[in-house]
Amino acid sequence: MIAVRKPLPFLTAAVLAAGLASAASGQTIYVSNEKDNTLSVIDGKTLAVTDTIKVGKRPRGITLSKDGTQLFICASDDHAVQVLDLATRKIVHNLPSGEDPEQFALSPDGKSLFIANEDSNVVTVVDVPSRKVAFQVDVGVEPEGMDVSPDGRWGVNTSETTSMVHWIDIEKRQVTDNTLVGPRPRHAEFSKDGAQLWVSSEIGGTVSVIDSTTRKVQKVIDFHIKGVAKDRIQPVGVKLTDDGRYAFVALGPANHVAVVDVKNFEVKDYLLVGRRVWHLGLTPDQKTLYTTNGISGDVSVIDVDSLKVTKSIKVGRYPWGVAVKG
Repeated sequence: MIAVRKPLPFLTAAVLAAGLASAASGQTIYVSNEKDNTLSVIDGKTLAVTDTIKVGKRPRGITLSKDGTQLFICASDDHAVQVLDLATRKIVHNLPSGEDPEQFALSPDGKSLFIANEDSNVVTVVDVPSRKVAFQVDVGVEPEGMDVSPDGRWGVNTSETTSMVHWIDIEKRQVTDNTLVGPRPRHAEFSKDGAQLWVSSEIGGTVSVIDSTTRKVQKVIDFHIKGVAKDRIQPVGVKLTDDGRYAFVALGPANHVAVVDVKNFEVKDYLLVGRRVWHLGLTPDQKTLYTTNGISGDVSVIDVDSLKVTKSIKVGRYPWGVAVKG
């Protein structure tokens, strides 16, 4: 005889909803506004902008420190990486960044910041504790996308004009391999286990999935949206869920986010968001995805479980980067 379990009295819908709200209330979303030289601060519970912080000129890439107490900001036209103390919401110091920093990636131990310098065709690696440049590596023309493998072995950079991914051996401090991808690669993102690297190609209209061991392309994903011209489908930001279920791809002026099934590389859905969707940020619990929509000047909120856009939040002019603190 199979025993039937009665529902526990404390697992009511109201209590579960309250738990989710409590989790969201501890979240803060930071958005860099490229044209306003500001950061918009969004409360994760109310989904309203609660503060606007003045920062350096043309802020683009942003990322949190490993302990979540600071935010690193690429102030591209100031040729600096600014460090914002999140408790006081004040810039405490700048890090040397090289010319025109656009995107960067923090090493797994939080001690090294890998910065793409678009104008000088180098990657600058900064030692965060000492605030000094550790080394620089020559890469291709117009470097932009950056990531560091979860095991800390590889730094990867995409160069827009060269259409390559450059594999930087961190111990050797040099490029040891290159992978050819589609035209104008903009963003690189390792899977959580480090087995794959996903790279978007804006002009190519594709995403290349690269095997990290062989550094060879194993799959090229194409996108087709009914009613949208092919040349407007321009992949930029990519965000992978930790469970290996979904890859979300921002499709630029196509104004959609593609939902890709990571297991079979098939596009599951296209979600309509704001105009010129650029970059993406997931909450730590992987329940919510935020998109920065440059031309419409807003952030779209996507519920990951239902794959539905639930809200649009007005921010500054040309929102670019997004970081979520849990």
